[in-house]
This record gives sequence, structure tokens and C-alpha cells, in this order.
Amino acid sequence: MAGAPEAVVVGPPQDEELVAATASHAPVPGPSREDFRVRCTSKRAVTEVLELCGSFMQKLGDALPEEIREPVLRDVQWTFESAVQENVSINGQAWQEASDNCFMDSDIKKLEDQFDEIIVDLTTKRKQYPRKILECVIKTIKAQHEILKQYHPVVYPLDLKYDPDPVLACINRTRRWIFPSFKDATCYPAPEGPPRSLFWLL
Repeated sequence: MAGAPEAVVVGPPQDEELVAATASHAPVPGPSREDFRVRCTSKRAVTEVLELCGSFMQKLGDALPEEIREPVLRDVQWTFESAVQENVSINGQAWQEASDNCFMDSDIKKLEDQFDEIIVDLTTKRKQYPRKILECVIKTIKAQHEILKQYHPVVYPLDLKYDPDPVLACINRTRRWIFPSFKDATCYPAPEGPPRSLFWLL
């Protein structure tokens, strides 16, 4: 398949100085070539179409004589495939440059089905496992309560030592407070009888 012929526009001759001045100020356009190839997104899909067309060619070749059928079919199929490959672009790339790792609709459908199965499985687990976890938590809390019920702490009584004569203890404290230099103030014998005055105590 050949591209469209380029149109040649013939205009009146222009002044050379004017043309040179215009060309010096105008930007130089890059080589722009329009892509007339058929745009495709999957190399595998084009290959499947070529295989389908090959089966049609086999049916058309049945009308040929048997001695020339095989070479003619091989030549026609090669010519057809070469023409298709030259006039097809895969995602903007030439046939030889394009990779074959493109997902087709069937592959995407399989992936979507697998993804749906994973979602359903995960949702089912989310419904089941929290209930099982809750049951385990409730059993654990009940077991802790039972253990706490059986726990009886042992409280030992405090052995309190008390002074048999509180008056004598008060006098000793007073002596320590008034005369802190006398460390052995408690060594003096306690007076007999009730105290008459503070001087008597001292």
C-alpha cells in the first residue's frame, strides 16, 4: 500500500531578496510527516486477525491447481502479512519495535474475575474472623474473672508495739525536745508519783 501523493503548489516567482529576508525571520519547520498507518493497541490482536485471514486464504487456495497451490498460498500470505505489518502501528510504534506484552480484553477479563474472587474471599474472612476473635476474647476475659475470684490475698496482722506507760513516754519526748544535747536523757530514773511542776521534771 502506497501513501497519498504529495501535492505540488506552483506560485508566481518572488523577489530573491524578499524571500531571503522572510526566510531569515521565519522559524525553520521540522520534517513533519503525517502517519497514515492504522493505529492499533495490541500486537497480539493483530496477529490473531492475520491468522483468521490466513484461514480465508486457505479456502481461496482450494480453487487453485494442486501443483501450484502451496507456493502461491505461501507467497500470498507472506505478501499480505508484510503489507499489514508495514501499514499498522502498535501504540505509535512500528511493528518490529512494538512489544508483544500487551493485555487483551480476554486477559483483562480473567484478571477482573480473579480480583472479584479475591474481594469475595477477603470480605467473607472479614465477616467470619472478627466473630471468632470476639469469641476468643470473651473466653479469655471470663477465664481472667474466674482466676481473680480464686485469688485471695493473705494479709498478715501488723504487730503493734505500744508503750505501757504513756506518761513516761511523753516526759521522755519533752526532755529530748528541751535538752537535745542530753542524748541519754532517757537513762535518768523516772520520778515517782505524779509530777508537781515543770522544774521538778527537769
